[in-house]
Formats: sequence, structure tokens, C-alpha cells
Amino acid sequence: MTAVKMCGLSRKCDIQAVNDIIPEYIGFVFWAKSKRYISPEKALELKQLLDENIKAVGVFVDEDVEKVAELLENNVIDIAQLHGSETEDYINKLRSMTKKPVIKAFRITSTNDVEKAVNSTADMILLDAGMGDGKIFDWSLLRDIKRPYFLAGGLNCENIADAVRNIKPYGVDVSSGIETDGLKDIKKMAVFAKTVRKEDNI
Repeated sequence: MTAVKMCGLSRKCDIQAVNDIIPEYIGFVFWAKSKRYISPEKALELKQLLDENIKAVGVFVDEDVEKVAELLENNVIDIAQLHGSETEDYINKLRSMTKKPVIKAFRITSTNDVEKAVNSTADMILLDAGMGDGKIFDWSLLRDIKRPYFLAGGLNCENIADAVRNIKPYGVDVSSGIETDGLKDIKKMAVFAKTVRKEDNI
């Protein structure tokens, strides 16, 4: 079954929507430069409303490792997603401070990027086109990848069936593709998840 991750949630109505849909993961963005940024205090408020079957992922870009570990240990989030230039040393240091899982995101432009991602010591990897800019990368680069991964970058209700059918990732990560005018769209969220699950059953 393909895991669904809906990222960039920021409102109570977003949480209500995912509690009905039950994706495997949701994401809170803690990068201050993002239009989807929310404070740790707001994230905790939303996390307390989240269905216990859904894992909350915190998205960080070159954040102080101590802050990431604190949010994990305080159960504001269940998993850390590192979306910047974090090194293996950074991952190891974070692991020394918490037992919670780590996702490392990689921008994929070549087979060398894929190889670097596959060799990461992170618990999970996420393959993206960039910094949440809603663009697709060349999926053919993933043809020979053996490690499970989240596919991200430009996914939406129109192309997700093709991605699941042909790429067969462990999980799919969506943000702008389930938005209308910059806000999460409940109908698009439901259609996205339904399409993924339909492909899983074909």
C-alpha cells in the first residue's frame, strides 16, 4: 500500500479533513521562509487534535539540531524531515538526542543525486524536485532505485495515479497539489487519497 503524506497543514479545518481521510502522515512546516510555516505552539495545538493513527512530520531546513530534537522529544512531531543541507554528522547528532525517525529530503536532478539519497543513513528518504515549488522532476531517474522512498514534487490529483502505477514509491508527498488559492482544499485532499488507494487496489 502506498503511504500518503499531506504536508503544510496549518489550520484546525486541515486537521479535521485528514482525520476523516486518514493519510499515513501529515506535515508541519517549521521553515520560517515558507508560506506554510507554523509555530511550534500552533503545531502542538494541531497535533493534539490529530487522529492517533496519523504520524506528524516536522519539516526543517538547516534548523538547530537541538530545536529539532526538542520538538520530537516533546511529541509535537513524531518524525523529523530534513529538507536543507543537513549532513550525515547532523543526522547522527540528532539520533544521539532522540530515538524518533528521520526523513532526509534530496533534490533529484541526476543519477548522482539518486545514489546520494540511497546511501543516506536516514530512516527514510524523500525525493523531490526542489523546495516545495510544485514541480515534477524526471521520474525515469528512479528506474533502478532499490530503496523505499517518498516521491514528492508537483504531485496532484491529475498525475498521482500515473505516479503510483508506474513509479511505485513507498509513499507520496503532496502539498500545493491539494491546495486552492494557497490553502488546503478538502475536496482535493479527499480525491488525492482516494486515487492513491484506488491504484493500490488495481
